[in-house]
Amino acid sequence: MVLTVGMIQLLSSFGVRTNDPAKEITGMLCRDVDAFSCYIRDSLQPAIRSGSGENLRPAFLSARKYYKQIEWAAEYFAYSTARFINGAPKAEAELPGNSNMILSPSGLQVMEEHIFPVFDTASRDQLLGQTENILDKLQVFRSYFSGIPVAAWQILDAAKLEVFRIETLGITGYDSPLGRNSMEECAVSLQALQLALAPYDTHNTLGELLNRNIAFLLANRDFDRFNRALYIRSYANPLTTAIERLRRQLDVQGYHYNRLLRQDVFTLFDRQAFNADAYSPFLDQENKPAKIALGKVLFTETAFSGNGSTSCASCHHPQTAFADNLAKHGDIRGTGFIDRNVPSLVNTALQPQQFYDQRAETLEEQVNDVVHNPKEMGGSIHAALQAITRSGRYEQLFAAAFPGNTQPDSAAVTEALAAYVRSLVQLNSRFDDYMAGNDTAMSDEAIRGFNLFMGKAGCGACHYMPLFSGVLPPKFITQDAEVLGVPDKPGSKNIDPDRGLFNMLLGYNYFDSTRLSAEFDHAFKTVTVRNASKTAPYMHNGVFATLEEVMDFYNEGGGRGNGLPVANQSLSAEKLRLTPEETQDVIAFMRALDSR
Repeated sequence: MVLTVGMIQLLSSFGVRTNDPAKEITGMLCRDVDAFSCYIRDSLQPAIRSGSGENLRPAFLSARKYYKQIEWAAEYFAYSTARFINGAPKAEAELPGNSNMILSPSGLQVMEEHIFPVFDTASRDQLLGQTENILDKLQVFRSYFSGIPVAAWQILDAAKLEVFRIETLGITGYDSPLGRNSMEECAVSLQALQLALAPYDTHNTLGELLNRNIAFLLANRDFDRFNRALYIRSYANPLTTAIERLRRQLDVQGYHYNRLLRQDVFTLFDRQAFNADAYSPFLDQENKPAKIALGKVLFTETAFSGNGSTSCASCHHPQTAFADNLAKHGDIRGTGFIDRNVPSLVNTALQPQQFYDQRAETLEEQVNDVVHNPKEMGGSIHAALQAITRSGRYEQLFAAAFPGNTQPDSAAVTEALAAYVRSLVQLNSRFDDYMAGNDTAMSDEAIRGFNLFMGKAGCGACHYMPLFSGVLPPKFITQDAEVLGVPDKPGSKNIDPDRGLFNMLLGYNYFDSTRLSAEFDHAFKTVTVRNASKTAPYMHNGVFATLEEVMDFYNEGGGRGNGLPVANQSLSAEKLRLTPEETQDVIAFMRALDSR
């Protein structure tokens, strides 16, 4: 049974206390896992077998709430298992450096597509198979929680991340776009946190804040009308702040993770919330300012190019958020164009892979790729270094950045340039100021646009707040790629021939090309919409000249919705039905994301 607010309050008032509250919480989790398993066997599976959508839909929504009771712990302690219970309903490619395999979609989100809006009775066996898989994974959870002790610092860390998950994913309908029961599900997740945090919340500070959050969610269940800006500022931000204050007051010690989102933040909008060095291959960050200074100079150095006249700055201009406002920049030979639109470098450090096809794991790899790409710079770092060393240029800068290294090498160049790019993190927009408490930082139009972006327009379910890219919160480990069906030119009914992630993965002989074509053909990284007003034109091929054109494309349902034959489109082909006024509100919000 899913707990109500009143039941939670009653249980909290008893103040369950033991000598080992963490052990009591793992026991609670085991009981919740058992209850979820029983519900699947006793209620969900019979509803599937009945063949009645009227029975199945409410049973499925209840099953989702059972998962939400354990989500805070499942996603924290057993992330790799949780993805098979409530992961995205599309295949995932484990990129090189991980397990080098394609993971088939499974779990509740896959099931939802066969149940809503109408039950597809032909999928009965597939749905039953999914429930058996979930039951199997739930036993993994139970083994974990019954056999491995958890600590107070982990419970507090997991609780704060769960609130961040609600802010960034839950209220956007990310994991239940068809069931449209997001607010109630978020309330259930918070109810579970009340029980988990009660042993540590001796003054009931968190309990009162959680009650306020839950009451607001349950009183405002209309998905399209939900005021997300108000909820985040007035309810979620105070809650995560209180959780972090409690952690500091208790002074519980634990492992310090190297996460993109710093472990000790109060909210997602703290000025230094994100660690630009999280994806760096170097644990040693000595002489960082000197490396940035060297990288800034090398950024404008033309010796690295094959024609001796092109530098990184030739394509990445500061005044346009380090993009270049061309559909595609001319190639180094002057005979054509580079393959794709030049992306912004602002905040590019806050993503685990680089390039539209995600082929580079680090910024250092990206630098090396661009310099040696025959179309882009067509140069050689080694050859350029020889010329630079002979001339004596940058000798002092190299010495300050790499003391003791009398002969600078290619690794030093890529490290310095990457350090400079990592210095370009700018999360200081009007939106950030507004979320940090400045009531006048955003216009009413932009606030309406944010609520649409995160709700009815569906943008926030792919461009995740607060980075507004495809880097999945709250752990920010994985990065989405989507098949949008982008046309080859304006007004065309032909998809752009660039196959994106497909071509990159095809280069690794352990991937099956047939499967790749079905899942990843024409897939591209979901880029950030921060600074979008400065970085036109848009998409990997620069096909759309304005934000209005981009919004029209999405409003009609992407490529397939616009009449292109895109059988594997991952973006929903359903029309958004945004009014012209709503479209302008969304654009006003995106303009409020410009760095300053």
